[in-house]
Amino acid sequence: MSTVEHDDMMAAEGFEETTQVTEALDVHDVDTDVGASSSLEGDDLPEQLHLPPTSRHDLVGRAFGEVVADLFQVSASHIGHALDLQIEQPHKRIGELLIDQKVLTKEQVQQALAAQLDLPLLETIDHEQIPDDFVQAIPLAFARQNHLVALGADQEGRIILACADPLATDVLDDLRVLLRAEFVVALAPTKVIHETINRIFERASRQVQFDEDDLDRIDGGQEEDIVDLIDQLANTDDDAFIIRWVNWALSSAVRDRASDIHIEPFETELLMRYRIDGVLKEIQRMPKRVKEPVTARIKIMAELDIAEKRLPQDGRIRLKVAGKDVDVRVSTVPTSYGERIVMRLLDRSSVLKDLADIGMGPRVLAGMNGLIHKSHGIILVTGPTGSGKTTTLYGCLSKINRPDLNILTVEDPVEYQLPGVGQVQVNNKIDLTFSSGLRSFLRQDPDVIMVGEIRDKETAEIAIQASLTGHLVLSTVHTNDSAGAVTRLVDMGVEPFLVASSLIGVLAQRLVRTICPECKESYQPSEVELTAVGLDPKEVKTLYRGKGCPACQNTGYQGRQGIYELMLVDDEVRNIIPKNVDAGQIKAVAKQRGLVSLREDGAQKAVEGVTTIAEVNRVTQDDSESLESVAV
Repeated sequence: MSTVEHDDMMAAEGFEETTQVTEALDVHDVDTDVGASSSLEGDDLPEQLHLPPTSRHDLVGRAFGEVVADLFQVSASHIGHALDLQIEQPHKRIGELLIDQKVLTKEQVQQALAAQLDLPLLETIDHEQIPDDFVQAIPLAFARQNHLVALGADQEGRIILACADPLATDVLDDLRVLLRAEFVVALAPTKVIHETINRIFERASRQVQFDEDDLDRIDGGQEEDIVDLIDQLANTDDDAFIIRWVNWALSSAVRDRASDIHIEPFETELLMRYRIDGVLKEIQRMPKRVKEPVTARIKIMAELDIAEKRLPQDGRIRLKVAGKDVDVRVSTVPTSYGERIVMRLLDRSSVLKDLADIGMGPRVLAGMNGLIHKSHGIILVTGPTGSGKTTTLYGCLSKINRPDLNILTVEDPVEYQLPGVGQVQVNNKIDLTFSSGLRSFLRQDPDVIMVGEIRDKETAEIAIQASLTGHLVLSTVHTNDSAGAVTRLVDMGVEPFLVASSLIGVLAQRLVRTICPECKESYQPSEVELTAVGLDPKEVKTLYRGKGCPACQNTGYQGRQGIYELMLVDDEVRNIIPKNVDAGQIKAVAKQRGLVSLREDGAQKAVEGVTTIAEVNRVTQDDSESLESVAV
């Protein structure tokens, strides 16, 4: 295709796009009917609603290819190649094809589009400045699906609409019918729009108040009729606050990266706490009188027995929050003041991670790679509940998953669907346990077996038998360190010589909070602080910590990463196991063979600026043994 033909196509495409947007924004005379938008004029407007100046006027209306060439020095050959691809993929725009070729970023395409169409570009949106009248102006599902949000009104009373795609003319036409008002368009990144939608939805939910009249109406129902009562609340504008409050609690927890929601009844109140990065944080206190309807609502969502309040129950809720698929495991336990509820949130999109992405250093990563590619033996991952053991096992399986291997798992519950892997969920009601599932697997010709947890002698013995007959078995146990896994199996009743002959490696792990990158600062640590974790004060002069900022909710931490202790069961370790020695002696031999303890691995990550000494001290045991200093 010649350069002239390219230029003609680019000019045609640019003219067509500009015309579409002009038509989409050509609003006819209609009545303005969105809350109090007509009263938002002049000095009454929030500062955020004075839109920034638009892009360079010398680029307005020009072909998109000319705009990106001028702004970002994109070569004619790249633009020509994108035009050729568009012939084969007519459903894609030039900007999308340039992104696919990694010629431009999404941000650069939006900047070019703003310049071409003479639209303001909002890099941030202050959700607090959006008037309440506009929070519900556009239905939540419509806004999320089409990446747009109403921000308020301009000086002329027109609605200001932030959108990620101003060329979606059909959406703008639908919106014009929906709003029945004039509007002007500003460009904003999709991520910024979704964050704004989440924030204003949370703000609307927080405005729900528990007044005495509402509480009296809730208290009026009989406990047996609580299901009907909740159904009535869901269909009544005045009393729908319980439904809205539970929805807010779940969506807010997902946004704050909480792993658990605790709802705890006490004598005079109901307390809600989130566990964020492994630490509980109080979120809200509510009147005790909302306990019954809140509990009932959650149990209905989890398909639990509303009438049963004397026995613990377990259930599950599946949600889609802000485009994320979230599994919620619900556990209820009766207490002296009512049923206590803990909801564990699992973001299904974040479970499957590569081993290198969860904090494994080169030494541990090399050791694990060697173990998981063996043809037989048992690999154990150990640590307390919530230490990331399942994520590690999934990472191992995804690394070795290939068509020529038959991989089977028995889990409680199945947290993530692994392509090409046969996964079985434990169901105690029909006697489908870890041991029975594992026994059945041996008749399915497996190469690799994953058992969610070894809890008893029967499961342990079947796992050992499987490993001795040519299968690689991965599983978890609950112990404090890697050497403790050996004594745990012996305590279950497994013969020590069987443990020694089948076990090939044990990985102990913990999760430490990572320093917030937004407020990270260096400081000079004290000698006591360094020696407590085995660091040499002569070698380590600087460590890091977080000051606290809005991004990390003033905690100084954001996110978590693993620290690891990998014990390879070589001949030296294997020879000592049958002697019925304790975990300390096994660990001493392993340390002579190069084992790096959890505390030492954590200290190394503190030196690297990943976490803090205080966090390492919090999650690791204070061993009495002297620790070797970490090389810096």
